[in-house]
Amino acid sequence: MKRLRTLGPMVWGVLMFLAPMAAWASGGEKQGNLVHVADTRNLSGFNLYIANLYNTDRLLFTIVAVLLTALMGLALGLLMDWIVGLIGLDLSTREGKE
Repeated sequence: MKRLRTLGPMVWGVLMFLAPMAAWASGGEKQGNLVHVADTRNLSGFNLYIANLYNTDRLLFTIVAVLLTALMGLALGLLMDWIVGLIGLDLSTREGKE
């Protein structure tokens, strides 16, 4: 039984290792490059700006997306800290046990 428990994951690992090789061996004609473009026909305002930024400059889009994500996380953290303070929990005096 113990051998079966170790054999199952090993067989599964070998199959997962060989699966991409089977896809490559399937042949077929070479496909062209995939083009990623955001549809901007029905967008306006900030959504149009972000979609155009995605279509024209991927590096700047990535930087803006990371900054917006960090700012939203900061805003959410401050909001939750304020709400917890309204409830009456004082989390600033808690001692971290790391």
